[in-house]
Amino acid sequence: MTAHPNLTEAAPAIPQTSGTAAQAGEVFRAFFKLGLTSFGGPIAHLGYFRDELVVRRKWIDEAGYADLVALCQFLPGPASSQVSFALGLLRGGPCGAFVAWAAFTLPSAIILVLFAYSAAVFDGQIGTGLLHGLKVVAVAVVAQAVWGMARTLTPDRERASIALAAVLIVVSMAGTIGQIAAIVVGALAGLSLCRTAPAAAPGHLKIPVSERAAGFSLVLFLLLLIGLPVLARALSSQGLELFASFYRTGSLVFGGGHVVLPLLQSEVVGQGWADENAFLAGYGAAQAIPGPLFTFAAYLGAVMKQGPNGPVGALICLLAIFLPGFLLLIGALPFWGRFRSQSSMQAAMRGANAAVVGLLGAALYDPVWTSAILGPYDFALALTGFVMLTLWKASPWLVVLFMVPSGLGLSLLTTPVP
Repeated sequence: MTAHPNLTEAAPAIPQTSGTAAQAGEVFRAFFKLGLTSFGGPIAHLGYFRDELVVRRKWIDEAGYADLVALCQFLPGPASSQVSFALGLLRGGPCGAFVAWAAFTLPSAIILVLFAYSAAVFDGQIGTGLLHGLKVVAVAVVAQAVWGMARTLTPDRERASIALAAVLIVVSMAGTIGQIAAIVVGALAGLSLCRTAPAAAPGHLKIPVSERAAGFSLVLFLLLLIGLPVLARALSSQGLELFASFYRTGSLVFGGGHVVLPLLQSEVVGQGWADENAFLAGYGAAQAIPGPLFTFAAYLGAVMKQGPNGPVGALICLLAIFLPGFLLLIGALPFWGRFRSQSSMQAAMRGANAAVVGLLGAALYDPVWTSAILGPYDFALALTGFVMLTLWKASPWLVVLFMVPSGLGLSLLTTPVP
């Protein structure tokens, strides 16, 4: 999201609050309401936040909000959840930040954990048809994400070429290593190929985070990223291995929530922790509920083939995937005004975001397309969902409500009677 031109003047200071219990309660009520009603994905979430917290409650002014959104879209992690965390920090201090995240996240996480238990009892032709419908939903949703991100993040030949190179890297180097390599190569290519975009406007953020706290947060981010895998192997702990895997995924998600799909598929399905059919069915179900897409991690934690799984696994995966984005956000807040003015960093991020388009494009084919499109009827249904999302501007949950029964109907019609 780009700040409107009339937001470039110096923003007035916003009164800060000290994080009392009353303020934490106010933050909880505001974000719990948003967690129950915020359908439509990260961009829609940012619109809901603006209406509720900028316009109505006046927690922050328009200029500060625009700059906060710019920061969260720049960093790895779930942008809408990072914005909610920062707004909670502004209103209620560290307690308010945690409460904002929990209130916005838990409704969808609980729904997906319940779905994980109900999916386990799906059996027979009807259950198979319903789950297949959810897998076809994933095709339409990911195709829409690739289409929209390509138009925004690869608008010229240079960035389109970076995206294509990312596809080739991911195809030739399977697993997490290929995905990390694609993002790194994209960032390096961006340094020389992506310097022509307009410079960013001056910053307006007024959220009080000290440079000392920011430095501690960045050091902790790196220590966890490097140390968790080592510690998990040294202790032979599956719980730590799970936390390390989802923490690593949360550290690499540039460009939008849908990018979590290929990263988690590599980490979870690639290691045999969960079945690919269950993985894609859960991803399809996540489109039908409000709140952040990252709560898909809670579903995966619940359906793990080995322990920790169930509610404990869901909590481990949920905390691990959100934590790196919040640590990076805290680490960047005091330095954002200076950081965003550096043309080299902006160019590197343009290249990294272009690579992300290629990363998601490769995932659209495998595993999403190859697992869901088994014949011409599946293709027609997926194309219908794509048209509903892109041209008719239908909400994802409406597309789910249409496509899941349609997938069941196709299953009943195309399966031979024994």
